Amino acid sequence: MAEVIIYSARICPFCHRSRLALLEKGIDFELVEIDLGNKPDWYPDLSPFGTVPALRHGEVRLWESAVINEYLEEVFPTPALLPDDPGRKALARIWIDFAGNRLVPAFYRLLEEQDAKARLQRQAELDKVLHIMETQGLDRLAGEGPYWLGDTVSLVDLAFYPWFERWPVLEHYRGASLPADLPRMQRWREAMAGRPAVRDDMEESAFYIAGYRGHATGRK
Repeated sequence: MAEVIIYSARICPFCHRSRLALLEKGIDFELVEIDLGNKPDWYPDLSPFGTVPALRHGEVRLWESAVINEYLEEVFPTPALLPDDPGRKALARIWIDFAGNRLVPAFYRLLEEQDAKARLQRQAELDKVLHIMETQGLDRLAGEGPYWLGDTVSLVDLAFYPWFERWPVLEHYRGASLPADLPRMQRWREAMAGRPAVRDDMEESAFYIAGYRGHATGRK
């Protein structure tokens, strides 16, 4: 089978999602680091909007992390990272979408807010998203298991996790700790941090704090 090449940037959480999917599935791949501040001239031919990650697999060219991860799930079905049951699979896709459309914007709105008073509202918005994740997601779907869909890791976990590895950025710049009244989320975060694939791809908090300084200071 043709080699998988992933075009990635270490700082990017969307790239992190797809690297984790490759590692969880045990897929051999070549990793090409893209300098986001100086992208190669050829890169738009691969990723039309210049975004990372992008994936090359034989004649297939893909971009957008959620699409890449679903492609990997179809082409490399073992181990499965989505449930077989159509209803559960649909719910998984709903929560993957929630990660991109609710958690991610709330995370960055708080991080990038320069007005101290407005940050209180941004913090409240993020806390609301986190409590929805706990009560409507983990409480209802995880059962007794530590992961989003139970005992086994899934693309849902990989969709959310990169922002929790970057949570020290919010703690450092905005004093935003993960709320203490989210026990399922705390357990999930610990379970994810202990996975071999996650440990193999993990960066120190200082790396993210330095990398996100521009977002926090308004000097991107």
